[in-house]
Amino acid sequence: MITVGIIGIVLVALYLYGTKNFNYWTKRGVKHDKPVPFFGTDMKRLLLQRSVVQMATDVYRKYPNERFVGYYRGSIPELVIRDPDLIKQVIINDFAYFYKRGLSPQHNVIEPLLRNLFFADGDMWRLLRQRMTPMFSSGKLRAMFPLVCARAERLQTSLTAATNDGAKTLDARDIMARYTTDFIGSVGFGLDPDSLNDEDSAFRKLGARIFDVTLPRAIISICKAILPNLFKHFKFLGQKLEDDILGLVNQIMHQREYKPSGRNDFIDLLLELREKEHIAVESLEHVGPDGNPGLVHLDLDDKLLAAQAFIFFAAGFETSSSATSFTLHQLAYHPEVQKRVQADIDRVLAMHKGQICYDAIKEMKYLEWSFLEAMRMFPSAGYLSRQVARRYTLPGTDVTLDEGVKIMIPLQALQNDPQHFDNPTEFRPERFSPEEVAQRHKFVYLPFGDGPRSCIGGRLGMMQSLAGLAAVLARFTVTPAEETQRELVPDPKSIIVQNVMGGVPLRFQRRQVHKEFERCSGRAYGQ
Repeated sequence: MITVGIIGIVLVALYLYGTKNFNYWTKRGVKHDKPVPFFGTDMKRLLLQRSVVQMATDVYRKYPNERFVGYYRGSIPELVIRDPDLIKQVIINDFAYFYKRGLSPQHNVIEPLLRNLFFADGDMWRLLRQRMTPMFSSGKLRAMFPLVCARAERLQTSLTAATNDGAKTLDARDIMARYTTDFIGSVGFGLDPDSLNDEDSAFRKLGARIFDVTLPRAIISICKAILPNLFKHFKFLGQKLEDDILGLVNQIMHQREYKPSGRNDFIDLLLELREKEHIAVESLEHVGPDGNPGLVHLDLDDKLLAAQAFIFFAAGFETSSSATSFTLHQLAYHPEVQKRVQADIDRVLAMHKGQICYDAIKEMKYLEWSFLEAMRMFPSAGYLSRQVARRYTLPGTDVTLDEGVKIMIPLQALQNDPQHFDNPTEFRPERFSPEEVAQRHKFVYLPFGDGPRSCIGGRLGMMQSLAGLAAVLARFTVTPAEETQRELVPDPKSIIVQNVMGGVPLRFQRRQVHKEFERCSGRAYGQ
């Protein structure tokens, strides 16, 4: 009897714990779905039936007349924001209340690789952001561009070899992932992974493992969402992946004797930071008795530098390969748009002697519009995440949010809302002409975020993506293959970067191009 009583007490305690916040939105008069014990309103995601982005989109569309909607990620209350003006308040005007992303509140201590610029919050984020911003200046990007072009040439060479016997069906997602992996290997780490030609490239496999949501990872993610305190010491990335990344970065730094090598790649820039010993900024989190923020310091040890290299690698190849392959998919189904893009590329290359150089890419406006339109329809990161840092009352309401409440900004839903984009399922690059952009609310299109926590590598991502697309479309035309799905199916296991089920198979057909463009040798690409 005593045992039964103890089990009963434990079950009741677990139930109370799993439902402890379920009156949060009711008390504030915020509309929301009815939560399920332990799962909240997030059950379909936790059961791997819908991705984070799909769940946010479902909520957004279910409550079309609300400025914001309540949600429960497990037992944690979350607010899904639908109003563009309120989005601006959160990510810019009232940033002091929302400087946290809140993706891993415990991980900054527990998981070394997540102590990076993307996942870090508070003072650590501010220290890292201040020091890393100069790494992505226009001058740095221009200096990197010869490395971009060298990889773009390899992409052309690889596709040419693959289509020697005529048009061939290839997985555009895999092809563009290999291109971006080679780029990140070169620009980031001073390596030559040659993923485009080596099917067994170790560097490519390492990148794939980062985003491979295995069953153990999925279980850990579910447990962290349902019982965060109980499972806070479990590592999402896993010890093996962490050891491999740390080992790779430490090996490269050791080879360079922990000094910049002159390559001007990302590792060099991190080593330059390391030479500064420690950095200091005004605190976001701590205010002195006089009301002024105190100074906070951070020592840049090897693990912290490796964490920045890790996020450069992970974010750099996965987001760009997702965006470029979806762009090719849309162009395959819109041949008239593809012809206009190719005419744009041909025109610009003719002005630059066939060279895909920094200035040429900047001039390919219709290509850029097409890429931006593809990211509107299927953004690589389909949402922005924030967390309330201190109590905040939503403007124009009596709804006050407590510290720790999560904020979800559903980008894909916003960017596919007919209220903001007429006929949103139509692929129409002209939406990004200066005239149309000027007429649109700025905060309904945010593929790189905005404000102090906007994507620091956004311009670099655009540069490598447009160069890769230009390289492909200058020499090849893409069309749907027999197995190509008109509507790509999102992978429900996707967490931060969206992926699709079954890849993006397309047929690549060589174009008949002017002889001038046949001269695009390694020298023409700036080597």
